[in-house]
Amino acid sequence: MKSYLTEFIQIMEHEGLEDLVIQSFSNSYYKILEGATGTLSESEIEPPAEENLIDYNNLESAISSPLEKLAVIKLNGGLGTNMGLKKAKTLLKIKGEYNFLDVIVQQILYLRKKSDKDIPLILMHSFNTQKDSLSYLKKYSNLPLPHIPLDFLQNKFPKIKSSDLSPLKNKKNNLNWNPSGHGEIYTALAISGVLEKLITQGFEYAFISNSDNLGAVIDEKILAHFAEEKLPFMMEICKRTEMDKKGGHLAQTKKGQLMLRETAQCPDDEVSLFQDINRYSYFNTNNLWVNLKALKQRLYETRYLLPLTMILNKKEVDGEKVYQLESAMGAAISVFKNSRAIIVNRDRFAPVKTTNDMLAILSDAYELTPDYKLKLVNEYGKVPHIELHKVFYKDINEFDKRFATGIPSLKKCNTLKVTGDVYFGRNVEIIGDVKITKDKRLENIVLENEEI
Repeated sequence: MKSYLTEFIQIMEHEGLEDLVIQSFSNSYYKILEGATGTLSESEIEPPAEENLIDYNNLESAISSPLEKLAVIKLNGGLGTNMGLKKAKTLLKIKGEYNFLDVIVQQILYLRKKSDKDIPLILMHSFNTQKDSLSYLKKYSNLPLPHIPLDFLQNKFPKIKSSDLSPLKNKKNNLNWNPSGHGEIYTALAISGVLEKLITQGFEYAFISNSDNLGAVIDEKILAHFAEEKLPFMMEICKRTEMDKKGGHLAQTKKGQLMLRETAQCPDDEVSLFQDINRYSYFNTNNLWVNLKALKQRLYETRYLLPLTMILNKKEVDGEKVYQLESAMGAAISVFKNSRAIIVNRDRFAPVKTTNDMLAILSDAYELTPDYKLKLVNEYGKVPHIELHKVFYKDINEFDKRFATGIPSLKKCNTLKVTGDVYFGRNVEIIGDVKITKDKRLENIVLENEEI
């Protein structure tokens, strides 16, 4: 197939992208021309061995931890397009008047005050979220620290037409680009100078997580173990359930090196094995612990382009089928010798990817503790399983209309399935397993183990 790499390079240079970003894209584009699909077959991997895993519940409580050497990095590049959003997802209110950014900032400020340590918070933004987020954070004048940037920018790649591997040329230029996947965080840290500034200022470790996962808080027991064992890289993982089977999972190479396989990397004829939660029992929470000096050394060895597995994401733009070149930051577990995965409790994983997740967080199934941690208080000890009709609830604006005057009580809810067009008013309590199939307005009602 004809190569359009020269044209891609000209487009990226015109956009002002760094040479390393262009080189990263070029490397992957060459692989596509050679027929690479980004898939990982069963013949190449196996379930992770026990010696590569650490159980959080077996760790001793930390007497002390090197908090003064820790930086917190949050991925804040998501627009929440799955929910119809056109702004940073983290600007959505989730507890009272607090949005995601408020809670994250309050967590950091609280810990600074409690520990008397200057723990930096750094956000990785995409070109879609930077302006709105930084504008909002101006209200926290005590958040920035001297000599440490508050944010850096994620790279972007041009979209590739599936038909002939040429650049997409939509009339709306912003549609011709996609964030390069959070795997580019490591190159972006180097390009931006943030990595060097952190090391120069005496920081040795980074805790990296998604900004829409408010369960991802600093845990000193994990930090102490990571530091004591002198690990270069550690990924937090959770046990997969049936609800998680369609997402990515942890695996290892035949030589025993831990690795990550994402959904888009699964061959079509191996889906049943991919989704076998007994064979592949753990998924990546995207809560990562990184030794900054080890990262700097590995970047130097790879000329600042870590060899992360390419993900070829199939998308559609105005009827045109395209590829988005991406990589996952968790895939770095495969490029550090002696990397480990730590099995953590499910409370460290509370992401908001859909309006189903949003409803759970908004409800009384979660409460915000005095130290600004999101605590699950559901009577069943797990997040209630929620299924809202996609036509009426998938879009955040339609969702807001139907919950404008009240969020139902879900602290005693096991499952909630809504297949009708239901508007929720004040004082609605859902107990046990409830299914609502009719179009109606609910107010001042308790529904318990019933279908209406």
